[in-house]
Amino acid sequence: MLKKLIVAAMLSTTVFAQEAAKPAAGAKAPAPTRAKKLTNAEFDAYLANPEKVLVLDVRRPDEVSTIGGFPVYLSIQIKDLKNHLAEIPKDRGIITVSNHAARAAVAADQLEDAGFKVLGAVGADTYQIDGGKLAVKIAVPPARTAGAAAHPAGPPAN
Repeated sequence: MLKKLIVAAMLSTTVFAQEAAKPAAGAKAPAPTRAKKLTNAEFDAYLANPEKVLVLDVRRPDEVSTIGGFPVYLSIQIKDLKNHLAEIPKDRGIITVSNHAARAAVAADQLEDAGFKVLGAVGADTYQIDGGKLAVKIAVPPARTAGAAAHPAGPPAN
């Protein structure tokens, strides 16, 4: 009897684990992309020649301030990317950045379709988890109070 109970418990655990691995009803799986997801070693090798590379961060500013970023980059949120293609130089290989490289891969595909040379995509959070050091962490400025004047010291002296 005990043996049957243990087997039943093990089978129910297996079924539960398989169900948990399935996406939620109605949830979309991320669309496959052509972009190469760069390893830390590949990304670091590209950064060793900064004159040949443009790092394009497609995250929101709050994500950059919370997680951190890389020392030199262009920041264009993915939702605005198509409207700013003319501002992106075409003379460098582009590496796109998001938190875990999913949005970066989508952005890389958009850039490649627009004729840019894309080297790959990287996730800033993934890079850090895998042992990389993020160089930039931008502090969020304190909120202004409603009563604060533009010139708290008063008007300039004559």
